[in-house]
Amino acid sequence: MFEKYEGFIFDLDGTVYRGEKLIAGAKETVNTLIQMRKDIIFVSNKTTESANDYWRFLSSKGLKIKEKQIITSSLSIGNYLRINFPRVKFFAIGEEKFIAELTGEGAVYSENPNEIEIVVVTLDKKVNFEKLEIAANALEKGAKFFAANIDDTCPVEGGEITDAGAIITALEKRTGRKLEKHFGKPSRYIFELIESKMKFPKNNYLIVGDRLLTDIKMGNDFGIDTALVSTGVKNFFELYPEVAPTYKIRSVADILNGEGI
Repeated sequence: MFEKYEGFIFDLDGTVYRGEKLIAGAKETVNTLIQMRKDIIFVSNKTTESANDYWRFLSSKGLKIKEKQIITSSLSIGNYLRINFPRVKFFAIGEEKFIAELTGEGAVYSENPNEIEIVVVTLDKKVNFEKLEIAANALEKGAKFFAANIDDTCPVEGGEITDAGAIITALEKRTGRKLEKHFGKPSRYIFELIESKMKFPKNNYLIVGDRLLTDIKMGNDFGIDTALVSTGVKNFFELYPEVAPTYKIRSVADILNGEGI
């Protein structure tokens, strides 16, 4: 694979690391590809950390990368709001760093359903009944319904935790509203950010990730080869037979050693 492709687009959680630990061989794989002058881009749907946080974490683990190589769904939705809804009043079911990224783009945080213009859903390990009701009330009053990501679960050490997908479903059932837009993988919004960083035509890239419905579907939707690793979340292939990776490999290490499943 390293001979066939000039660029690699890596997912992070479950692909390069899990919890606080790198996947075995991830550091060596990434650093070797960089030495080969391959174009490396990292893309995460997780919003509890900023691109700078990811860069500092990965650098501390020995990956020789730059912050500008990292794209997150927080950056994707923040960019969209800044351009299309400057100074919009929003409410987020999301953690403090995510809210800070959106306010940093000029959006105004509010918990008043009467003035909230956009409800945004993402991973929130502190989600509670009060947050759900603020969001539901705002949606019932006509607020737009967006999500930074639609992942059902997030991989952590020892398993997975509930992610934005379950919250989106709960709000849809509570309000009768349907999610209008999402900005993480596999959306065109985050792909446009990825494409803006590509140094080569997209058919020279390989997307490497652990999820059928985000990483692999994005590759299928935009005409890029994909490699599905088995180090992250569980995938239910029988439910989505139309979403198929180009390759199935055990981990990112197989990019260099040529082994897989």
